[in-house]
Amino acid sequence: MLVSVVVRSRDEADRLRLTLTSLAQQTVSAEVIVVNDGSADHTPTVLAEAARWLPLRIVNHSKPRGRSGAANAGAQVANGDIVVFLDGDNIASPDFVARHRAVHCAEHPLVGRGETFHLRGTRFLRDPEAGIPWPDAEAWLARRPSDELSRIRVTRDEIINRFDELEGRAAPGIYPGAGPRRLSELEMDALVGHPDCAVLWAAASGSNLSVPRNLFLGVGGFHERLDINEHRELALRLCMAGARMVPVQGARTYHLTHRSGWRDPLQDTAWEQIFYQAHPIPAVKLLAIFWASLSGPNRIPHEARIKSLIELEAAARGDTCIDYDAIRRLIPTLAVLDAAHSSEVRLG
Repeated sequence: MLVSVVVRSRDEADRLRLTLTSLAQQTVSAEVIVVNDGSADHTPTVLAEAARWLPLRIVNHSKPRGRSGAANAGAQVANGDIVVFLDGDNIASPDFVARHRAVHCAEHPLVGRGETFHLRGTRFLRDPEAGIPWPDAEAWLARRPSDELSRIRVTRDEIINRFDELEGRAAPGIYPGAGPRRLSELEMDALVGHPDCAVLWAAASGSNLSVPRNLFLGVGGFHERLDINEHRELALRLCMAGARMVPVQGARTYHLTHRSGWRDPLQDTAWEQIFYQAHPIPAVKLLAIFWASLSGPNRIPHEARIKSLIELEAAARGDTCIDYDAIRRLIPTLAVLDAAHSSEVRLG
């Protein structure tokens, strides 16, 4: 069974070099496809360099097509039976490919979610290997202890020869913070302990996600109008097509975090309208309440908070007497869905 790893990357050349280094250290070989999604930096130089020590297939976009468009383009040219999606700022554990491949040996179509970790200090570094900070982080780094830089750098030598040291610095969650960590733990807990939960598609991750290629293409790939939560919308369609979400335990990725470029789905809410138009079901509207319930101080009453995927499933089923449409209005930054759509499905 051949695995194709599709790496999406745009303007993150120095981080991409580290990602490709980790893919060159895999215990099981895989086809590696890099989608250079309209980069304006030195990504072509990094790819030419990496091609000397890692067989690569490269898809170049002259103009960015976004996360979904880039992922779809990579899957279109993949030869693998299984496609694993990875971002160009994620370092893969040495058995990442092997563990994803092992999960998909079953006859039933599966969607695999690996374990996501992050390397917190890297958010200050444009080039984590050379220790070059982002321009707006130079002053911060200058004020730090003299050994701070050595503690937050990530090098190719560390990935190749001392991966255990890298793992020791990592923390659960795609991003730093109590909320992202708690969300990651709840998602994996549901996948491991509640395999029959009807909303496991909400536990999909944007990177470190695997799916049979034919099934992915059969459902139309990622929704190209979505560039936030496109992975959850895809997972919902895959589950509707008969696939089952499963954890891929031990298949770990380590996110080289960043201070800008990420988008908060509770702040940037355009995704919600598109997602709900495609799937007008209660669980979609409840996602924001679930995430807001896990964040810091919020205005959601304690009794209305959704604190797990199991509780999300129950709320979507209508097992509570809570008017969740009213609760949504307590989240100041959350856009209220179009009234016509809101009237289609009454939550609570």
